[in-house]
Amino acid sequence: MDGSLLAATELALGAAETLPLQVDEGLLPEGLDVSFKPLPAIIVVGMMLLFLVVGFMFKVADTDDMWVAGRSIGNIENGMAIGANWMSAASYLGMAALIALSGVYGLAFVVGWTTGYFILLIFMAAQMRRFGKYTAPDFVGDRFNSDAARALAAVTTFLIGFVYALGQARGMGLVGMYVLGDINEIVAIPGISAYQGMMILFMVITIGYLALSGMLGATKNMALQYTILIAAFLLGLLATGWAGGFSTVLPQLEYGQLISELGNEFSQPFANESYYLWIATCFSLIFGTCGLPHVLVRFYTVQNERVARWSCTWGLFFICLLYLSAPAFAAFGTALYSDQIGAAYGDPGMTEAAGDVIVVLASQLAGLPTWFVGFVAAGGIAAAVATTAGLFIAASSAISHDIYANIINEDATQRQQVLVGRLSIVAIGVLTIIFAMDPTAPIAALVSFAFSLAAIVLFPMFFLGLWWERTNRQGALAGMTSGLLIWLIPMFNEGHFGSGWDIGFISTWVPAIGSGLVGVPLVFAITIIVSLVTDDPPLQTKQMVRQCHSPDPMSRDKTAADVVAEKNGRGDAPADD
Repeated sequence: MDGSLLAATELALGAAETLPLQVDEGLLPEGLDVSFKPLPAIIVVGMMLLFLVVGFMFKVADTDDMWVAGRSIGNIENGMAIGANWMSAASYLGMAALIALSGVYGLAFVVGWTTGYFILLIFMAAQMRRFGKYTAPDFVGDRFNSDAARALAAVTTFLIGFVYALGQARGMGLVGMYVLGDINEIVAIPGISAYQGMMILFMVITIGYLALSGMLGATKNMALQYTILIAAFLLGLLATGWAGGFSTVLPQLEYGQLISELGNEFSQPFANESYYLWIATCFSLIFGTCGLPHVLVRFYTVQNERVARWSCTWGLFFICLLYLSAPAFAAFGTALYSDQIGAAYGDPGMTEAAGDVIVVLASQLAGLPTWFVGFVAAGGIAAAVATTAGLFIAASSAISHDIYANIINEDATQRQQVLVGRLSIVAIGVLTIIFAMDPTAPIAALVSFAFSLAAIVLFPMFFLGLWWERTNRQGALAGMTSGLLIWLIPMFNEGHFGSGWDIGFISTWVPAIGSGLVGVPLVFAITIIVSLVTDDPPLQTKQMVRQCHSPDPMSRDKTAADVVAEKNGRGDAPADD
């Protein structure tokens, strides 16, 4: 196997160690101009300060604003927030990187991440909004009448946020080096590389504004962040295509003429990875999209189910603007890299660190002005910050609302819940910084592990919980527990949580990046079988499921449980176990 195939295999399976240019300086993409640049620095610092100001202007004091923005967000604004929340460093940076490094295999990410939104739009967005509540674990706990299920969902949500945020932290650190250079040239910090210094700096700023603003401020910032990131990406692509002589009108239509010049590694469908891995990856990404807590919570922030559907539609439109453009950026970046730095494929080929900044690197190699490349870099940082915001809000709400307020201290005041939520944001932020100091895989691979977890553990609970009223507590607990075990096996096998087992059969048929293909059907089967052989859920729970599909409109502040309780002449929802 030549060097390019080996690099692509390690990238796809997420098992590769990061390959720095200089070991003592950590991750350092070859060809990237790592130095302090005044104008880009002003752009990025000004952008981060703007995020802090917006967070302060919309700071929260109650749980409604903290977790669901008072259910006051409109469809276009929520669609922009969905776009920003979704288009993380993995979309802005990592997708182009995967296509550049592994060619057609990388298109699994374009297809998977887009298709998932059609399932959300058709089967889940409106139904989740009608069910109501604050968080994804809230849905699981109340739907299955189980504190144990709520706790499992909360732990899974926290774990998804942590794994997903690792990719964002890596993106912040890599792109930050282009703008601000090596922090050690300004302040010498023993044992801290250029990458680590930048990553810590941007993560600390992100943690600060999130702890202050909560969901309301985060949503306002997400609309702003989407505007920045999409403008930076599209303008950067247009300028790179024109300056490099690759396109004259629309790069999205003209980049195809380059494909034959970039080699089989870029253009041949399964030169780098098997058909099975393409399908497995795509499957995990599709259904992982439908199980991500920070995506589903967006449907709780709107007034009613109609707005939820339209915000999903707008979100899909805003996302496609970038997704249809990423392959062109990958092609331009690969061509420029090959012309000016070295062969993109072969031995040694393009490193994963260079691939992860291919969008910024392409703009730089095309000879665009430094301030403009800095603007493209700022878009990458905005994408990482926006997604980190959604992840941390979802993870902190799982700890504060679902575990602390619903299990540990049921008499907790709103002030106590908000305080615990803010402390949780700080905790997951510190944990992310520690593990992102030496990430074990490229951006998109790190993020994909979280998608596999969401697909296997949470998606079956959401789908069955909304569409099959017979699903009960025992089935949910069996499905979630087995799903978590199924996800952990390939993660341990490939060395992401330890030294690794390196069992070939598991690596081939249940890769961590695509474990949903095996895991999702198994969890569905386990949940259904256990539900069928155990007692029916309470009648009131079945009525809640039916209410999620009722054509009758619901007011903004009511949930399915409230409506059912009123119809039954009682004021309480089914009690948790």
